[in-house]
Amino acid sequence: MNTPQTTMEILQYTQALCESLEVDYRLYCTRSHRHCVERNQDAHYHNKCLQEIANGTYTFTTTFEIVEGRKYYKVVMLTSGNRSVHCFVNKTTGDVLKSASWNAPAKGVRYNLLNKESRENCYRYADWSGRYLYLR
Repeated sequence: MNTPQTTMEILQYTQALCESLEVDYRLYCTRSHRHCVERNQDAHYHNKCLQEIANGTYTFTTTFEIVEGRKYYKVVMLTSGNRSVHCFVNKTTGDVLKSASWNAPAKGVRYNLLNKESRENCYRYADWSGRYLYLR
């Protein structure tokens, strides 16, 4: 049985996962704007966006939040008012699972947040689009 301390750890690790996903999304936006500038595709607009990113005034359209359920923490991606489940984290075991639907995870554990090596790999490979959750 999990202790309250372990449950709190899993929540903290899940919050760190959300932060990793948001950092990855910000890097993705920056790369995308730079790519457009390099290709001279509406360079004025993309340079303006890059300047706002550098100033900290750019509004990123995608964020991640945790929704607590009975068995899982649901990591939800919010994009321009739309919500989708990014992944599930088992509240008692720390297992990270890809989502199959809004209410259910897919079968097969992808990472475990209580295992240090697995947790570090999860954070290292975490990407906002969820590629890291596919089994290889």
